[in-house]
Amino acid sequence: MKIKKTLGLFAAAMLLAGGVAFAEEATLIDFTLLDADCAADANGNPTQNSHTTMDYSVSAGATFTEDQKDLMKTSLALPEWEVKLNSSAKTVASLADSQVVAAPVKGDADQPFAGKNVMGVRVVFPTWNANANASIVPPFDIPAYEPLSSADENGNRQEPTDEEKASGKTLFEDGYGVVKNVGTLKAIKVTTMGMNYPHGLYVLMSDNDGVERRYFMGYLGFDGWKELRWNNPQYISEIRNREVRVYPIYPRGLPFVKFEGFQITRDAAHIGGDFIGYFKDVAIIYDKALLTSDRDIADEDLWGIIGKKEKARQNAEMQRFGNKQVNRYLEKAKLASEDEFTSSLNSEGSGAAQQNGGQAAD
Repeated sequence: MKIKKTLGLFAAAMLLAGGVAFAEEATLIDFTLLDADCAADANGNPTQNSHTTMDYSVSAGATFTEDQKDLMKTSLALPEWEVKLNSSAKTVASLADSQVVAAPVKGDADQPFAGKNVMGVRVVFPTWNANANASIVPPFDIPAYEPLSSADENGNRQEPTDEEKASGKTLFEDGYGVVKNVGTLKAIKVTTMGMNYPHGLYVLMSDNDGVERRYFMGYLGFDGWKELRWNNPQYISEIRNREVRVYPIYPRGLPFVKFEGFQITRDAAHIGGDFIGYFKDVAIIYDKALLTSDRDIADEDLWGIIGKKEKARQNAEMQRFGNKQVNRYLEKAKLASEDEFTSSLNSEGSGAAQQNGGQAAD
């Protein structure tokens, strides 16, 4: 994947020279953007989100028909998200009833997102005394290197346009789970509706090194909408007190963070049973890792090192993603579709037998 001809100078070097902090705010993920709007089912109801639809048939074997491969699509549409329970919370009933849905906000609500859908979560925790937790995770590991492109009404990704290529962005940026050029995190914000549950809320995020971290946002023991905030206790605003490191400008790719999900924790001393929660978005404030600057030589066009590295990472992401989804497709295909037994009795014959039996008795 080609990047712009403008490469970055590290913020550390600029901060050392100028003594100015370059903090940015960005939306990591906005759940109001994840409505199902394509790939309609047999009843004409859309099942997938067109912006985030991914085709995993590329990882399917040759035994699948083309019709089967056409169905091998998934996205970040809210009903596709999963609830993963730890061993203390995992029962047959909790696995069946814990789910994620698109929750419509009333049109007359006193909120900027009135009339839109947010993430609604139901988790069934154990009613006995046991520490338990549940992770609300996307249906696949959000790719950080997928090229920006549009999708048609059936969820088929199209070739990137010149405008999309020129943007320099990837598919899951701008509120779909990935923020690029992230240096030090300063703060994280979650917009959520509390319903007086005493449970704790964590945000799960990973970086370009594959390291996953969780950030404690607070407890959900309040009523109504609220913005929970995590502040980095190790963030140093005074530049003179920072340990400044200078790195080579090229060929380092842009560091990033991506959304891995939420975690809800239930203490053994607190009430169990159903938990209901609603989430609108997750945002971050961060220092830029790189400051863009015009260069006299287009390094990437000349050497292509970053593009080669990111293409390899993109292929690795798709391989991991595709294998998992194909296995799920196979398991879904094996599910029993019948709810009732086929009767071994003929209704007319049964009635005749009863009548004959009655006459014999007479």
